Amino acid sequence: MDVIAAAPPEGVDTAARDRTQSLSRTVEVAVVGIGYAGLPLAVSAASAGYRTRGLDLSDFLVAQVNIGRPPVDTVTGGELAATAGLLDATTDPAFLRDCSIVALCVPTPVDAHGVPDLEPLLSAARTVRHHLSPGQLIIVESTTYPGTTEGVIRDILEESGLVAGLDFGLAFSPERVDPGNTRFGFHNTPKVVGGLTAQCGTRAAEFYGKLTERVHVTRSPREAEAAKILENTYRQVNLALVNEFAQICHRLDVDVWDTIEAAATKPFGFTPFRPGAGVGGHCIPVDPLYLVHRATQAGVPFRMAEQAQRINDSMPVWVASRARELLARHGVPVRGARILLLGVTYKPNIADTRHSPAEPLAAELLGAGAEVTFHDPYVESFAVRGRPLTPSRDLRAAVAAADLTVVVQRHEVYRDELLAPARLVLDPCGPATTTAEVRPS
Repeated sequence: MDVIAAAPPEGVDTAARDRTQSLSRTVEVAVVGIGYAGLPLAVSAASAGYRTRGLDLSDFLVAQVNIGRPPVDTVTGGELAATAGLLDATTDPAFLRDCSIVALCVPTPVDAHGVPDLEPLLSAARTVRHHLSPGQLIIVESTTYPGTTEGVIRDILEESGLVAGLDFGLAFSPERVDPGNTRFGFHNTPKVVGGLTAQCGTRAAEFYGKLTERVHVTRSPREAEAAKILENTYRQVNLALVNEFAQICHRLDVDVWDTIEAAATKPFGFTPFRPGAGVGGHCIPVDPLYLVHRATQAGVPFRMAEQAQRINDSMPVWVASRARELLARHGVPVRGARILLLGVTYKPNIADTRHSPAEPLAAELLGAGAEVTFHDPYVESFAVRGRPLTPSRDLRAAVAAADLTVVVQRHEVYRDELLAPARLVLDPCGPATTTAEVRPS
């Protein structure tokens, strides 16, 4: 294991605390929240030999894990099967008292106004508080703004009468799960860890060091919390740059894909990003808003992230306007036009539809009077503001019947030859060829 540690912050007691040492437990690791981020951690801990148990409010998730069927696509059936005898799940938190390590992996969403909603995390912390015992290590993996772990989470846990850093360990380690990524998984993605004390950080690093190849220890939980948000803000800002650049290229009759390909030949100082129909998922549209919110409270607006959010949020509307223009250019009024959306997930080759740009795009087209259907090999049903869209199962037939086919996510199945029967194709995601707008003969 490769461990890189930063110097401890001033004023932190780095002496070893006997009561924060790992205790002998029946269940060694508890993972609170066994969704997209929690289940990979639970599987990795069990694969490393830890007796692990997942805790979740969802009877469905718990049942699926216990019968060996992954309920999320961040874990494969084979990976889950390999943990038989070491991993199970429950909705009963009573076992938490007997665990050595408890990791909180619950969602941290934002509300309709972009304000962070910490209630799922705070609720999980309160559950742990009821069962907290001396010697445990509590690790927060849920994305949040800097200061959360040392502030409100610590305060909730210390309502038990136990003192963080003295009676129990406390650390933050952001999840780094990338659904659909076959190159980087839990074992070879470096882990960032920030402990309340040096001892807390060391103990958390030792745990993750058995699950992954490299661990980086920060000065405190604040730096680890900020690092997670910086990672996703970096992507958000660069995607906003290339999305806005794509709009300019369209207006100037410049091929954006050829331009990106040319710029990417530079071996230094440039990282290629690709425009699309919008930015979705559970991280990029959400995580930067946590720092925007906290920075605004501190009187330091995070203007770059705020503007990037606005640009990315506008992309589905722009794509809808492109669709209307393309139809009009070929004499088809948008009202009553049959428009097929290909791929309604937030990224290619996965089943996750959270914050998918397909929803606001479809809403714009429906609002203009179009008849919108969808095809997605990973999604059985898809609704737009409570209105279910009609699914198309036969790709070729659906493409041939549509007045316009819009590629929202280019799943691997959407090869150019399968789109050949289409009357009109709008591909804001970048087709296999260099032509973004196609009218087959």
